[in-house]
Amino acid sequence: MATTNRDIKYINRDFSNFRQRLIEFSKTYFPQTYNDFSEASPGMMFMEQTAYVGDVLSFYLDNQFQETFIQYAQQTNNIYELAYMFGYKPKLTGAAQVNLEFYQQLPAIQIGTEYVPDFNYSLTIGENTLITSPNGASFLIQDSVDFSTSSSQDLTDITIYQISNNSPQYFLLKKTRKAISSTINTVTFPFNDPIPYNTVTITNNSFIKILDIIDSDGNKWYEVDHLGQEMVLDTIKNTNINDPNKTDDTPYLLKLKKVARRFATRITSPNTILIQFGAGSPSDITEEITPNIDNVGLGLPFKQDKLTTAYSPVNFLYTGTYGISPSNTTLTVRYLTGGGVSSNSNVGTLTNLNTNNIKFNNNNLNQITANYIFSSLAVNNNEAASGGTGGDTIEQIRQNSLALVASQKRSVTADDYLIRALSMPSDFGSVSKAYIQQPKLTDNQVSTIETLNLFVLSLNNSGQLDYAAKTLKDNLRTYLSQYRMIGDNIEIRDAFIINISIHFEIIVFPEYNNNEVLLSCIKGLQDYFNINNWQINQPILLRDLYILLDKIKGVQTVKNVNIINKAGTTSGYSLYAYDIAGATQNQVIYPSLDPSIFEVKYPNQDIKGKVVPL
Repeated sequence: MATTNRDIKYINRDFSNFRQRLIEFSKTYFPQTYNDFSEASPGMMFMEQTAYVGDVLSFYLDNQFQETFIQYAQQTNNIYELAYMFGYKPKLTGAAQVNLEFYQQLPAIQIGTEYVPDFNYSLTIGENTLITSPNGASFLIQDSVDFSTSSSQDLTDITIYQISNNSPQYFLLKKTRKAISSTINTVTFPFNDPIPYNTVTITNNSFIKILDIIDSDGNKWYEVDHLGQEMVLDTIKNTNINDPNKTDDTPYLLKLKKVARRFATRITSPNTILIQFGAGSPSDITEEITPNIDNVGLGLPFKQDKLTTAYSPVNFLYTGTYGISPSNTTLTVRYLTGGGVSSNSNVGTLTNLNTNNIKFNNNNLNQITANYIFSSLAVNNNEAASGGTGGDTIEQIRQNSLALVASQKRSVTADDYLIRALSMPSDFGSVSKAYIQQPKLTDNQVSTIETLNLFVLSLNNSGQLDYAAKTLKDNLRTYLSQYRMIGDNIEIRDAFIINISIHFEIIVFPEYNNNEVLLSCIKGLQDYFNINNWQINQPILLRDLYILLDKIKGVQTVKNVNIINKAGTTSGYSLYAYDIAGATQNQVIYPSLDPSIFEVKYPNQDIKGKVVPL
C-alpha cells in the first residue's frame, strides 16, 4: 500500500487549534471512514481528548523552556540554580557589623617608684564570644581578646581608673574588636561508605555562612567556591616560630594551602543550604594534568618555548580530583545565622557579655581580687551597628546574576564595581544603597588615575537609611580590592540623605467616606515611597504622584501635592537641608549634584492629607 504524505501542521499550540486541525485532518484523509462530527459523537470525544492532551503537553513544554531563562523563570528553585550557573551566590540575610570596646580593670603594683598594671590578672575573651542587647540582637567577635598583649595592630589603651592616697589603685584597659550579628548553630552528620559527591542539607532562613566543619578524627574541612579548587587561602598566626624573620606587627601570615578535604555550599531555596563534598578517596590524584609552576617557562616536548602562551593563573589552583568524600566518620558542622534589619543596633545597646568563654591568663591569684577583676569586665558599642539587611529578593537575584555574568568576576566597568559592592558576603555586612560615578573634573584638570567614587548607605534597626559605619566601609574596601583593576582607585563615601514629607489635598466623591479615602491615599503614598523602591539620585516625579492619588477609589480630583524638606538631627531627621523649590523643574524634583536619595523617614507622621471642598 502506497504511503500518503500527510499535511501535518506543527504550529498548533492550544486546545481549540488542536481540535480544529484534528477535524480537518479526518475530513481530508478519512472522508469515507468517519463523517460524524457532531458534539455527541464518540469520534469527537476521542478528538477532544487528544486535543486536551496536546494542549497540556504544549503548556508544560513552554513552561519548561521558559524556566531555563533566568529572566523569565518563575519557580524559586530554578532561579537559585540559574543564579549559580551565572556565578552569583544569593544571600539569605545581611549581617550587621560594629566595633565593640571591651574594658577590664587591673590592680596596680609598684615597681621601683612607678605604679604599673598587674598583668597577672589580665583576662582573655575567647573567639566567637557572644554579646547581646536587651532587644535580643546577638553579636559574635571572631578574634579573641587578650588584655595581656599590645601591638600597633592590636592596641591596648591603658588609663588610670582609681586613685587612693595620691597613688593609682586600679588601671582600666580597653581593646576594640569587630563583631557581626550572628549566633552559632551546631549540627552533626554521620557518614558510612564513601559516596561520590555526597550532600547534606541545612534548613534555616537566616543562614550567613559555614563557620567550620570538623570530622570525628579532628580533621578540618575547607570551604571552596567549586570542588575543583584544591588551593585555599589559610591564615597562620604571625609568631617567631612560624616566621623567624618577622620584622613587623602583621598579626597573620597569608598562605596557600593544598587541601583534599573540601566542600562547597549552595543555597537552593530561601531556607535550604546544600553542602556538597568531593568525589573520591585520598588516593585519587591528577597531578599529571595539573600545571607545574616551575616548568611553565621550560617549554613542552620538541623544545618548543611556551613563554608567550597566555596561561591563566587559575589553572594552577584547580584540579580534576574534586576532593575526597567523607567516610566512616561524623562531621560536626558549625554555622552562623542571624542578621536582618533588626540586627542594626543603636549606640550603647550591646552590653550583655557571655562569660562562659572568658578566663584568666594566670593561676594562683588572690581569689577576692580575681573576683572583683572578673566582675569589672564590660563591653559597649560607641557606634551604631549597621549593615543588617534582608536576603535577596527574586528580582535582585535575577538582576545581580545577569550583571555578574558580563564581568565574569572581574570589575571592568563602573557598574561591575556597583554589583560587587551589593554582592559582598553577608558576614561582612551589607550596603543597602550604592551609587558609583567618576569624580567631576574642571576644564584644567586631567585624571591620571582611573578614580571612581562609590557612595553607599546602610539601614538602621528600624529599616531607615543611615550612614555606613567605618567598619562596614573597611570591609567593603577590602572586598573590592580582590576584583579591582590594577589602575583603578575606589573612594568609598557617604551619600546624602534628604528627608521629606508629603502634604496633599484631594476632592472626594460625595458618596464616599472621606476618612476611608484619605487612609487609602496615605497607604498608596507609603507604598510608593517605601525605601526599598528608591535608589540614590532618583528624582521625584510629581506627575506620578498625581496619577497615583487620582487612581485611588473615591478620589474625584487631586487638588495639590507638596513635597517639604525635613531636616535637623534634634527631630530625628538628616543633618542636611535641601531647597525643594529650587530643585523643582517641570514637575520634577531633582536630587542634588552630590549623590543623594529622598527618604520619607517617618511615613506614619510625614504623609498627611486633607479633603477640601470642590
